Amino acid sequence: MAVEPSTGELLITRVFNAPRALVFKAWTDPAQLARWWGPHDYPATSISMDVRPGGRWRHRLTSPDTGNELWLGGVFREIVPPERLVFTFAWEEDGERGLETLVTVTFAERSGKTTMTFRQAPFRSDAQREGHGYGWNSTFDRLVDHLAALS
Repeated sequence: MAVEPSTGELLITRVFNAPRALVFKAWTDPAQLARWWGPHDYPATSISMDVRPGGRWRHRLTSPDTGNELWLGGVFREIVPPERLVFTFAWEEDGERGLETLVTVTFAERSGKTTMTFRQAPFRSDAQREGHGYGWNSTFDRLVDHLAALS
């Protein structure tokens, strides 16, 4: 995980052993997203998505150990298949939305593999940014497993 300290932006670059059309579809198909979204310790247990500019998304993550639920959601701002997704992201905290961040995900294909560049900002603190870094990297580890299962 790389972090740009001057902006407080979370920057993650991952290479997936799959063509970008397949990786993009894994991000935009609710049935596929349900198989990999969320960290290992808080997988998604509810997925709702209207994948179009202005469309809303909302997911529930649930701890298998405690049953604790976390809700999050946002709005799709830009969808350019198969190269770019832009959406807002906010946790629902005690019935209210938390700080809204903007997520930009780009996909570049090279030799049958996909380089995904993920950016998210702003964050209230370094600790909050680092927490998101842990969660997203765990989520992307699950995406690696999902894409491997599709091959």
